[in-house]
Amino acid sequence: MNTLPSEIPLHQIRAVYDATTIRVYQAYSDTIADSALAHGTFVSPPFKMERMTWIKPSFLWMMYRAGWGFKDAGQKRILAIDISREGFEWALANGCLSHADESISKEEWQKLKSESPVRIQWDPERDLYLRPQEHRAVQIGLSKEAVELYVNQWIKQITDITPLAHLIYELVQEGDLDKAYSQIPQEKEYLPKLQP
Repeated sequence: MNTLPSEIPLHQIRAVYDATTIRVYQAYSDTIADSALAHGTFVSPPFKMERMTWIKPSFLWMMYRAGWGFKDAGQKRILAIDISREGFEWALANGCLSHADESISKEEWQKLKSESPVRIQWDPERDLYLRPQEHRAVQIGLSKEAVELYVNQWIKQITDITPLAHLIYELVQEGDLDKAYSQIPQEKEYLPKLQP
């Protein structure tokens, strides 16, 4: 069976991307998904602009979070959202870790957190069985101005990939792991665009 290389660093953004866009994933109810697909972006209502919205470049972490689209009605539709790389990098540059690390004091972290419209969180990546891996996958939480930018400027295309999620899930259940792995979007290390 094919597997991800074990030499992946603990913290590395891996994604499907090209020269102009990077793909992130979200899972929603039928109502929000249908509206987003019809408009090419999220529209309020039914999308709630005042809430933090989490985007995930990792396909398998999204599958873990949404249970392949079977977890609950609020996450039954898996969306692949292609956003501008400039937007993605703005989010990284304006982000604050969800949890304080040893590099700054708790007070400094609280101040940074209150001023930042973006949360950066690292959670264990998942395998085909959705088991935790040693290396981490990034999740990015957008709030305030970041949500406005995401909805109004960054999103370039939205695709419903629920059928793909269900297909891979069925292949895993059948034990056809090589075929299942071959269907997974092939993510590679994300290298930021060089600034002029």
